[in-house]
Amino acid sequence: MGRLFGTDGARGIANEELTPELAMNIGRATAMVLINENVKHPTFLIGKDTRLSGDMLEGALIAGLCSVGANVKLLGVIPTPAVAYLIKKYNADAGIMISASHNPFEFNGIKVFSDEGFKLPDDLEEEIETIVLDNKIPYTMAVNENIGKVEIVESAAEDYIDHIVENIEYKLDGMNIALDCSNGASAVTAEKLFTRLGANVHVLFDKPDGVNINMGCGSTHIENLQDYVVKNNLDGGLAFDGDADRCLAVDEKGQLVDGDFIIAIIAADLKSQGKLKKNAVVGTVMTNMGFNRFCDDNGMKFISTKVGDRYVLEAMVREGYNIGGEQSGHVIMLDYSTTGDGELTGATLMSLINRRKAKLSSIATLMERYPQVLINVKVSNSGKLSFYTDKEVKREINRITDILGDKGRILVRASGTEPLVRVMLEGENLEEITRLANEAAEVVRERLS
Repeated sequence: MGRLFGTDGARGIANEELTPELAMNIGRATAMVLINENVKHPTFLIGKDTRLSGDMLEGALIAGLCSVGANVKLLGVIPTPAVAYLIKKYNADAGIMISASHNPFEFNGIKVFSDEGFKLPDDLEEEIETIVLDNKIPYTMAVNENIGKVEIVESAAEDYIDHIVENIEYKLDGMNIALDCSNGASAVTAEKLFTRLGANVHVLFDKPDGVNINMGCGSTHIENLQDYVVKNNLDGGLAFDGDADRCLAVDEKGQLVDGDFIIAIIAADLKSQGKLKKNAVVGTVMTNMGFNRFCDDNGMKFISTKVGDRYVLEAMVREGYNIGGEQSGHVIMLDYSTTGDGELTGATLMSLINRRKAKLSSIATLMERYPQVLINVKVSNSGKLSFYTDKEVKREINRITDILGDKGRILVRASGTEPLVRVMLEGENLEEITRLANEAAEVVRERLS
């Protein structure tokens, strides 16, 4: 992991860790690594979610980019995957999304996408980090007519919606669906998108005020959506995170259908149509053990990567696979998108259900979920670094590994985006793995907090 960019961009508490000065310098450095003989005035798209600090950081990025000669097109509040898609449509050289995804409003982040709509490769991120953090390369300031220009794009949301509608072959006519927009970016696109696809939509948490993004709603707080779907006798519900690159679903009974299940359902459907490339699916080390068994039972190859949708995507691009993702709801369908896209995922899932004239609860039985316990332990910044070398934590992991044997597993890892160490246990016996997870979490807490 880089010094500035984690697994999902530069991120921190706005105006405390992620300051306007830092954002301005990230803008400057990012433009500088892209400027060359062929591209003297690169064009950047900038999108943002609904956080209070978005305008502040947007202004800082504009100043940084224009000061070194880059031009800027402002997309306004829009989902992260929209920025990735519109880069190629608008023939831009790069894109920036201002968002901290599923985190609380006080956090914000900066995600940078290449001219192909992919997250920047590690080597370019390292170049940016060197310029910003080491001050070894002076900023190359533009003067006179070389200063960058700014343009507002009014059609960005509509262009993104058109893209998804065009790629959903079987519409959602007659379906009754609830949409939890997490008071985030999907509040400007989801209702219009799913209505155009033919669904009768019930929209929840679509009144962002700058501070209520992800607050008791969205893909990290699914319970309100579950209750609403059951009480209103709907066909299902979809929950997005703050920047709408994640989607979790709720079936008609109010049961959670997480990213593993969504990927399994879509992958099986692709395979039945001969569209699953290399009969393979990409997940991460956090993917449920039941998914591995599902792949074995259905003649699919499962490829596991490190946690982070960027690593899933790298494996997909490198090997030519077309679906992958994470339990958290990041689902990448590379035939249509270069990044996780919550609204595309949700529309694809609901389209599949409608085409089959089936219930989501019945389709989701294709995979059995192993009991899984996840405990997030808040740690200090120094503790997060010490995690990789702490002998007591390693000893505890080895102890539990021996206890579980081949009937389960333990995975302990530092978060790539938050000051947390995640302790995850999986196995056949829920009571046992819950007890062991709490024992491991207590060791982590004592050693690293």
